[in-house]
Amino acid sequence: MNEKPHHGPGTHGSVPHAPNPRADVSSAIPRAPLDERMGIAYLEASAQRVVARMPVEGNTQPAGLLHGGASCVLAESVGSVAANLHGQPDRFAVGIDINATHHRGVREGHVTATATPAHQGQTFATYDVIITGDDGRKVCTARITCYLRAAAARTS
Repeated sequence: MNEKPHHGPGTHGSVPHAPNPRADVSSAIPRAPLDERMGIAYLEASAQRVVARMPVEGNTQPAGLLHGGASCVLAESVGSVAANLHGQPDRFAVGIDINATHHRGVREGHVTATATPAHQGQTFATYDVIITGDDGRKVCTARITCYLRAAAARTS
């Protein structure tokens, strides 16, 4: 498979689709330093669906609940990977908008984010992201829109 290298912080390069949705495909995804810091592990990756998991521990606010910003990082990460897969090989994704609604707090375990397309165009890609706790209950819903830049623009 022809994979693109990682091109700077906040971008994700080529990611092969994992046939087993529970297999950790993190090693196939160019790692963003923030993904490493947050403990994000990718379980499934395609332009139609990206699934990743993140621990609650280490990503909490002072009250001990999962930090809302951590949920946004997870949502932007899965949405960006999906948008990059959609844009390949001619375009790469740059996040331009994200919004999130936090439904309930989580104090332990992991949260899992699933990104699915709301729109996949040639210039923009928008993904709906659902984040659930280990119990399967919704923790957060988010939407991320990425601008798909021409691959030649990576150097500028």
